[in-house]
Amino acid sequence: MPMHIPDFSPEIQFRFSRSGGKGGQNVNKVESAATGIWKPGSSACFTDEQRQLLLEKLQHRLNSEGELLIKSQVHRSQLANRDEVLEKFRAVIDKALQVKKMRIASKPTRAAKEKRLEHKKQRSDVKKGREKVRW
Repeated sequence: MPMHIPDFSPEIQFRFSRSGGKGGQNVNKVESAATGIWKPGSSACFTDEQRQLLLEKLQHRLNSEGELLIKSQVHRSQLANRDEVLEKFRAVIDKALQVKKMRIASKPTRAAKEKRLEHKKQRSDVKKGREKVRW
């Protein structure tokens, strides 16, 4: 079941820089690469539970200041890269807020138990057939 994610985009700060790759003179002149910076620990958009879950699930992606940085330099325009960063943020947050269902351990069926025991007996007989015969 998808969880409703509040609009946290006003809390994201953007930094723009020159992007690498193809683009000719455009790359050298225009700062089109967008980097989004967001602090999940101080977000007012999420509940305390959600904030704690975000910090726990995203701890490997946070820097030393507790900021989540996401960069995009795919597009040639700054606006398109900014929108790409917002989409990436939504995807990361959505995945982090999903709670996994607990797995219920199942037991082997009676037929599976009998099959296992039958196989054990067959292997036992094979190994007994390898013993030295004493007269």
